[in-house]
Amino acid sequence: QVQLVESGGGLVQAGGSLRLSCAASGRTFSNYVMGWFRQAPGKEREFVTAISGSGGATAYADSVKGRFTISRDNAKNTVYLQTNSLKVEDTAVYYCAARRYGLGRSVSGYDSWGQGTQVTVSS
Repeated sequence: QVQLVESGGGLVQAGGSLRLSCAASGRTFSNYVMGWFRQAPGKEREFVTAISGSGGATAYADSVKGRFTISRDNAKNTVYLQTNSLKVEDTAVYYCAARRYGLGRSVSGYDSWGQGTQVTVSS
């Protein structure tokens, strides 16, 4: 497993942007697929995006496609989530997660989780 720490959340107006970061430690970072999930109050945790170990493949939920971009810097053991054109419905706690294989979209497929960072979008 890897240890994950998210940062970069905050309060932003609708239409604004935030860049979330997730720093990893403990294992060879490039061996892991990294994902971002989010959980709004009263809702289940949902898939947002994932990126392969090399960074060459990505997957996105339809709700964020074209607005959010995932990237990683394996030299810095960090994965990023650039969020643009934020909407009120993007308000949630955002979690990063790690798994060994496959750009999976299921919460249960990920082995390691960060503590989350709050993103609040105001109207």
